[in-house]
Amino acid sequence: LEPRRLAARAAAARMASVLGEEVGGTVGFRVRMEAKVSARTRIEVVTEGVFTRLILDDPELTGVAAVLFDEFHERSLDGDLGLALALDAQGALRPDLRLLVMSATLDGARVAAVLGDTVLGDAPVVTSEGRAFPVETRHLGRDPGERIEVAMAAAVRRALAEETGSVLAFLPGQAEIRRTAEQLDGRLGADVDLAPLYGALTPREQDAAIRPAAPGRRKVVLATSIAETSLTIEGVRIVVDSGLARVPRYEPATGMTRLETVRVSRASADQRRGRAGRTGPGFCYRLWDEPQTAALAAYDRPEILEADLASFVLDLAAWGVADPAGLAFLDPPPKPAWDEAVAPLKDLDALDGD
Repeated sequence: LEPRRLAARAAAARMASVLGEEVGGTVGFRVRMEAKVSARTRIEVVTEGVFTRLILDDPELTGVAAVLFDEFHERSLDGDLGLALALDAQGALRPDLRLLVMSATLDGARVAAVLGDTVLGDAPVVTSEGRAFPVETRHLGRDPGERIEVAMAAAVRRALAEETGSVLAFLPGQAEIRRTAEQLDGRLGADVDLAPLYGALTPREQDAAIRPAAPGRRKVVLATSIAETSLTIEGVRIVVDSGLARVPRYEPATGMTRLETVRVSRASADQRRGRAGRTGPGFCYRLWDEPQTAALAAYDRPEILEADLASFVLDLAAWGVADPAGLAFLDPPPKPAWDEAVAPLKDLDALDGD
């Protein structure tokens, strides 16, 4: 499982290339509106939302030996739900099913406790250092009154002048990416290409953004948190981090979910920084002062504590669960939010008395 379509496609492509195959052979993927699998596929990379549909349709996960939850630190609602359903299926229907939860920035002790049981105790934690290159961090700070696109454009130009290689710049959303691109237009070297990367782009446009720069050229990729995990862009030695992300927040007063710009967590900042050290030593420019890092939250706030739970309630009802306490959640859904989701669903006759 991967948190995003881009990550799912990229992970499948990487594994297939290691095997010297095309995607759709031993390794395939399945995301919303697109799938590349065949009768030969043994490893299927899917998004978290697709997995929820798969397990609701087939609780026994027929033909599946193991489920690997990658980048679990992002704590999406679908990710938490998928793990809870998989644990329930493992306990009741599939004791042979193997479950593995993975992330470079994970609260391993909490996850191990949820995956464990009363007989064997916590699940084992396996640590792999992998191949990591050193990344030098440089804090640039930012005037609170300065627009983020102005500060980002200046930092990108400085990074290009000071170091070699391509740049991956993190911005909170599509609007900031567009405005930063306007700030950089005509102010980059003749050998530098500019590429946006965000979720609303087509798969073809996303693949073009993560493709390595042509020989003799450099690339500046302006990205949202879509590029934070499970993605390596060849040639990127520099990360410029705005320190901001856009996340959904449910407003009970309006019954609507809105997007809010927030400071990233330390875990997210570490993930972003790590993108500069994937293929060689790198540099990370941060648009905040070093002491501010200690004030960041340790981890991203789980979506289950913030989101509209209507679809979550319906999924659990389809699973046969009327009380979320019956499943193992790392963070249980808040009761007020649960009750608030149940009431209109009953009014709509989407739920019955059971």
